[in-house]
Formats: sequence, structure tokens, C-alpha cells
Amino acid sequence: GVQCNGWSVHVPSDVTGELGKMVILPCTFTHPYKTFDRALTAIWRIKEPYNGTVIFKCVSQSSSELCRTAISHKNKYKLLGNPRHKDLSIRVENLTWSDSERYFCRVELAGDSQDKYESRNGIKLHVIAAPRIINITVSSSRDHTFQARCTAEGEPTPALTWTGPPYSNLSSSSSSSHRVTKELRSLSHDGKYTCTAVNSHGRAEGALYFYKFRASDSSSFMMLIFVPLAIKVVILLGILSFAAFSR
Repeated sequence: GVQCNGWSVHVPSDVTGELGKMVILPCTFTHPYKTFDRALTAIWRIKEPYNGTVIFKCVSQSSSELCRTAISHKNKYKLLGNPRHKDLSIRVENLTWSDSERYFCRVELAGDSQDKYESRNGIKLHVIAAPRIINITVSSSRDHTFQARCTAEGEPTPALTWTGPPYSNLSSSSSSSHRVTKELRSLSHDGKYTCTAVNSHGRAEGALYFYKFRASDSSSFMMLIFVPLAIKVVILLGILSFAAFSR
């Protein structure tokens, strides 16, 4: 082709997407030719430029042919732009936490080894999410005390609070950048305990109802366990006796 303007790649520095939904990563470029009808390859990487993992690749053999997808990791990356029109934009579907990476777009034109260009700084994808209570559990210790644990996730990491009957000895720990756990120790009062998770995108609640079992008579409790077993033994002995008598 005939040379004109030089190479350039244009991308935003940051893009934000919501967990479970899709997001568009824009990328446009210029090349030093007025016309170009040879093979063209579009590539997207993550983590680092030039040597990062390739998560999308498509190839167009001529200006009359669409860019055919050769690589789409987990089939979640779709070409949105037209590389022949200098647009490499892609759509990322069903966002997960692991998609929070830096992305780099690259174009390669068949011919001279210098006919390739890649964004050096790339696009930082931020995955956000309203709070979600993952689970609430209750456990007991050897000293017969009970603890309640609430785990939630969201981005930004949600703030957790417990409300309910009187309690003490709160402790919290965060297991990752978007997940947090708060424990309620020494549950001593019956009633409803509520765990609330809040961040800038929303609010979520989960509750448990705690009631200690208090047996009025331990001997009667044991009878309830063993009486059905005794009845089965008597029935079994009766069957064996009848069989022996029949013989």
C-alpha cells in the first residue's frame, strides 16, 4: 500500500463492568497505508503486553472477508468492531471476578515484519457488584458455646454488620479483595440474628433464628431413642422363633 499517517492505537485507560453481565473493550488504530488488502490479524492479550496470554484472535485474509475467530478463551470474547475499518473492539460476556485484568489489543498486517502494533498500557477492566450474602452458618465449640458466621461478596468489598439479641466478641476477616466474613461469637440469647452487607452499589440481608434445645428429662430422651430399637429386636426374635417352630 501507499504510506500515509503512522501507527497509533487508541484505548481508554479504564473500563467498568458489572458481575454476570457484559462489557465492551474499545480499541481503534491507524496504520501507515491508504489502502490495505492483505491478511490482517486482530489479537487481544491479558496481564502484560507482547507476552501476555492471548484470549482472542481473529484473521481476515482480504478486505472482502470478515475476521474469522481463531481463539476465544471460554468462548466469552466476541469481535464487536471491524478490523478493516480500524476497529478492534470486543465484547466480554458473563463477567466473573477473574476478568478483572489489564487487556491489550494488537493488530498485525501481513507483509513486512514491522507491520504490527500493540497498545502498551492497555485497558484496566474493573468488575463491580452489589453485595450478595453467600452463606450464614452456625457452629459449636467444645465448651458448648455457639458462633454464627456470615460471608458476603461484592465490589467494593461490602461492610458487614450483625444485629439482633445482645451479643459480644465480634471478629471479622477478609479472604479476598471482594469477599468478607464476620463472625458473631458466644450466642447466648434465643431470637433472630440479621447479617447486613452494604456497599456503594446496594444492600443485602440474611438472617438466622437461634434457639437452644433444652431437654427437660435426659432419661426420657434416651427412651425415645432406644424404644423403637427394642421393638424391632422383639419383632425379629418373634420371626426367628416362628421359623424354627415351622421347621
